[in-house]
Amino acid sequence: MKKIVVMVLFLCVSLLSYGQNQPKVGDKLMVKAPSAQFYNHIAFPQLNILVKRGKTSSYKPVIGNQVVVADVVNDDNNESYVVLKKEDGTKFFGLYTSVKANYEKALQAGELTVVSN
Repeated sequence: MKKIVVMVLFLCVSLLSYGQNQPKVGDKLMVKAPSAQFYNHIAFPQLNILVKRGKTSSYKPVIGNQVVVADVVNDDNNESYVVLKKEDGTKFFGLYTSVKANYEKALQAGELTVVSN
């Protein structure tokens, strides 16, 4: 009997923790500095593309920006991708209105953080 109670309790805790990690449309996130030279899990353009378009050659304009989840896409590998838009409605680097990011990997790498409401 104790084993069944412990198992049910474990399943409930597992389901609750899984449900908290799923992104929802309207969630607020903050873009942090990349852990390497480039963003690996957020689809920002590479720096040479920005230079060719006459923009700054760094990611400083997007670091610290608050973004909103506009759409959530789940692929066949059970990975969640989110479409991010800036909270103030302006464009990223003056070029892109939205970018795509791998939600779980970007959070683990520290490229995104969840902003509490």
